[in-house]
Amino acid sequence: MKKVAILGSTGSIGQKTLKVIEDFPSEFEVIGLSCETNIGLLEEQIRRFAPRIVACVDEAKARELHGKVSDTDVKVVSGTDGLVEVAEFKEAECVVLAIAGSCGLIPTLAAIDAGKQIALANKEPLVMAGRIITERARQMGLKILPIDSEHSAIFQCLNGRPVSDVKRLILTGSGGPLNYLSLEELSSISPVKALEHPRWKMGQKISIDSATLMNKGLEVIEARWLFDIEIGKIEVLIHPEAIIHSMVEFIDGSLLAQLGITDMRLPIQYALTYPKRLPSPLPSIDFNQEKVLTFASPDLNRFPSLGLAYEAAKIGHTMPAVLNAANEEAVWAYLAGQIRIVDIPRIVEDVMAHHSLRYEPSLDQILATDRWAREEVKKVWSLKS
Repeated sequence: MKKVAILGSTGSIGQKTLKVIEDFPSEFEVIGLSCETNIGLLEEQIRRFAPRIVACVDEAKARELHGKVSDTDVKVVSGTDGLVEVAEFKEAECVVLAIAGSCGLIPTLAAIDAGKQIALANKEPLVMAGRIITERARQMGLKILPIDSEHSAIFQCLNGRPVSDVKRLILTGSGGPLNYLSLEELSSISPVKALEHPRWKMGQKISIDSATLMNKGLEVIEARWLFDIEIGKIEVLIHPEAIIHSMVEFIDGSLLAQLGITDMRLPIQYALTYPKRLPSPLPSIDFNQEKVLTFASPDLNRFPSLGLAYEAAKIGHTMPAVLNAANEEAVWAYLAGQIRIVDIPRIVEDVMAHHSLRYEPSLDQILATDRWAREEVKKVWSLKS
């Protein structure tokens, strides 16, 4: 049985990972879990899966959780150090990184340094520190297995083929809930509407990123590092039906696509079982129902966040960390009602313009850049913490 730790087990990807594990009780054992503050759900998961160790980022909530599960043998830890302890836990063989946002960076590096198999759903660490993460993984002889449906699709299409055979990677995206709105309509859209994704059920931050197409931009940067390919060979294509999860075109003109139903349990299962494939309990695509597949280029005038991500990727060094941090702060400001959704890319662009680039940055310099960008957002736009 493969022993699995899940960082972010109470989030959307974490809960789906546990469903996959339940589908294959003879294949997997849950060793570690974590949450930020949702100790009610984490307690349920502890009693259902009997992990050895759990982390709660919020220290007060961790103390409360410890009291609730004192009748069990689970070890409760807290803070970023607690996440690292779960990531490094000796018995864990595979670590699923499903934490939202930049707080996943340190645990990701800890899991790599501990020699764990990495199943990565958290794209922000690669956006911030792709060079450092991929170099450390290579040094440890580890393969980073992507959980994002788009990157899983590319990983499956490449199937070990060299990057020199690739003409371009095509990342598909549904376009999100706001794809058909005009700029004028976008300027007044509420967070409730922006969170209503037509195809995927996700957390708040990633849902807003999907609505602005920043999520697709972050995926472009993630793909650059996962597959060691230059940014100019990575394209985005809007595909509202979300049946084709991404494609690879090779230099001989052949195009391979990975198709599947819209359910994150499929890429999660592949990452957990790799290199094996196991029968899925999920239904197959009914092509009689999916009669038309449509495609369109993204509109960078209405959704400039995608263009900013390409710009940050081409500049490189510390600029992707600035993009990521400024976007995170702007998203939370939008969800708190302090700004409009159309202000998110404006904030990101402002902060990128004010940044003094650090070349070939160390981890400490990346973390310092992340802090600077967050403070810059609040200062320039007078946002509340």
